[in-house]
Amino acid sequence: MRLPFRWLVTAFVLTLSFLVTQTVQAADSADLSGSWKGEIAVPGSPLEFDIDFKKSGDVWSGDISIPIQATKDFALADVMASGDEISFAMPGVPGDPAFSGKLSEDGETISGDFTQGGGIIPFTMTRGDDRVALAKASLEGFAEFADETRQAWNATGLAIGIVVDGEVVFAEGFGYRDAETKKPVTSKTLFAIGSTTKAFTSLTLGTLVDQGKLDWDKPLINYLPKFQLYDDYATTHITPRDLVTHRSGLPRHDLAWYNNKTWSRDELVRRLRFYEPTKELREKFQYNNMMFLTAGYLGGQLTGGTWEQAVQKRIFDPLDMRYSNFSVEDSKKTNDFAYPYREKDDVVSRIPFRNIDNVGPAGSINSNVEDMLKWVRLHLGDGTFSGKKIINQATLDELHNPQIVMGRPATRPELSSPSYAMGWMVRNYRGHRLVEHGGGIDGFITTVAFYPDDGVGIVAFTNSETGLPTLVRRHAIDRILGLDPIDWQGEANAKWVEGKKHQKEAEKNKDKFRHEKTAPSHELEAYAGTYAHPGYGEAAMTIVGNALTLTYNDITTPFEHWHYDVFNGLENKDDPTFEDFRIQFRSNMKGDIAELRMPLEGTLDPIVFEKKADSRMYDPKYLKRFVGVYTLATQEVTISIQGNVLTAIVPGQPTYTLDPTGTDEFDLRGIVGFSVRFVGGKGGATSAWFNQPNGVFEAKRKD
Repeated sequence: MRLPFRWLVTAFVLTLSFLVTQTVQAADSADLSGSWKGEIAVPGSPLEFDIDFKKSGDVWSGDISIPIQATKDFALADVMASGDEISFAMPGVPGDPAFSGKLSEDGETISGDFTQGGGIIPFTMTRGDDRVALAKASLEGFAEFADETRQAWNATGLAIGIVVDGEVVFAEGFGYRDAETKKPVTSKTLFAIGSTTKAFTSLTLGTLVDQGKLDWDKPLINYLPKFQLYDDYATTHITPRDLVTHRSGLPRHDLAWYNNKTWSRDELVRRLRFYEPTKELREKFQYNNMMFLTAGYLGGQLTGGTWEQAVQKRIFDPLDMRYSNFSVEDSKKTNDFAYPYREKDDVVSRIPFRNIDNVGPAGSINSNVEDMLKWVRLHLGDGTFSGKKIINQATLDELHNPQIVMGRPATRPELSSPSYAMGWMVRNYRGHRLVEHGGGIDGFITTVAFYPDDGVGIVAFTNSETGLPTLVRRHAIDRILGLDPIDWQGEANAKWVEGKKHQKEAEKNKDKFRHEKTAPSHELEAYAGTYAHPGYGEAAMTIVGNALTLTYNDITTPFEHWHYDVFNGLENKDDPTFEDFRIQFRSNMKGDIAELRMPLEGTLDPIVFEKKADSRMYDPKYLKRFVGVYTLATQEVTISIQGNVLTAIVPGQPTYTLDPTGTDEFDLRGIVGFSVRFVGGKGGATSAWFNQPNGVFEAKRKD
């Protein structure tokens, strides 16, 4: 049976499954170079297409895109241009579709016949504007604007790269990567790209989906059997898709990993079960770096190595991203990297690098303009780079498709409310589809964005903590798309100035709700000690001079008394994390300081750290001094050691475990309000005081 011709036209698009590039020697002919827009006159609804022709030496090549069929850059074959006769074909497609026509005298139109499977139908093509040339022309003066804006924002350095239709149209650096030695930023200067790393993690998982090693919607415990969250339902139902779309139900809990130099990636994943959620699984978008950490850990486990090895093999190597790395420690070994800077009180100063290798899959990659433009070109294409298939087109498209509404309202008509895809945010920008992600880590801000329907990708980095990258990106795309200019920089600067004004006013009022003339409930020595939480680790309180000092995740900050048992963080020139940060101590029923409460996660009540006993209370050699039989009224209590723990045996009762609470003091596990304190000389305890709700009883130790 012969099929209707309209079906054939549709069918040849739907059956495209591979790309072939073939070229043929061109005879003397007019120049076909550039973009062409055309349509096949299918009855009722013409089929629109775009074609790009290029000439290398004497050979023509080209590719065709058919937007309505989601076909992009399908390579043409047998491209012939002899005089005004033009022809080309689509190889490997049923029915051997081909185009044959004539170039108009003015060289602006090609008209002729499209044939497939014996059917013939007219087509026309009109020469379009060369978008690459137009983009380059539109960017005249952009470099001057970028550097002037950098200086206006007091930013140390800036690097920008722009690609249009696969061709780099701009790649420059401005300012300094090292302000002290005046070393300039170049297109090769390495910057920390922060959370734009996340898209590398999700694409790595996408390549595993292509290989059949991973299913986005299969429960994670099928791949990581020991994985556990705080909530049992979430543990058994969370999927890889949930990890990379920020819908796990957990808030950020960032200060558990931030500057943590002790815990490995494996340890961070293991401790996820101690982090309290604030929503049900998939209920709400909540940005969470540790879910992306887990996604990267998953990728490493499924490839038999590490996340770094998987990204290197599956992305960096095939894209020839030769400069990119996974740690600021590696950046510092190169000869072209940017130092981080921060502005405080209108003074810009260099700050230390923040090493975040432990949470690498969420944000530790360092890269430059040249490498990141290759990355953007991959996303603007069909998953192929330099003839190498990196990821299937369908999988790549899914990474870009909205998965969950972020819940952020549109602030102005030019910007729609964003949704989150898989490692990307998706929105409309002035009527143009935009896929983007920002990144920020101490001293660095990054934006990576592409406009899929316009063939434009932009990357921008700065080694200062400002919104400069987004501002220059918006200005650049407005130029390239020919949109009416908006003074993004001026608007943002006005808000910035106003914000600084309000910040200074707020700082003047920070004592407004402070209760004056109060005192701590204990002497400072009582607050000293080590406090622990199973998910957040240990916080050490020491006394330095006359100040109480907190050390948490290797960040040491002095604290002053604020009011009652609340203390406030003072200035730390090396790390401001805990400046003006309030912590609270709480006593137990006996009046001893037993808890430290720190607001480490803003969406939850303060995280409670329990005070640990002196380390000697876990040392069997020291605990031996308490071993013996104690006479309590008419009963005898036997104190023994099991491992590094004391136990108490009372005839006719179960064995009680003694949990250390202070020096020579223990609680009876499982019985609220019961404790024991041993007293005696250097030779050992002579008695034990049992504290019970109905009184305090002394038990003498028998010889």
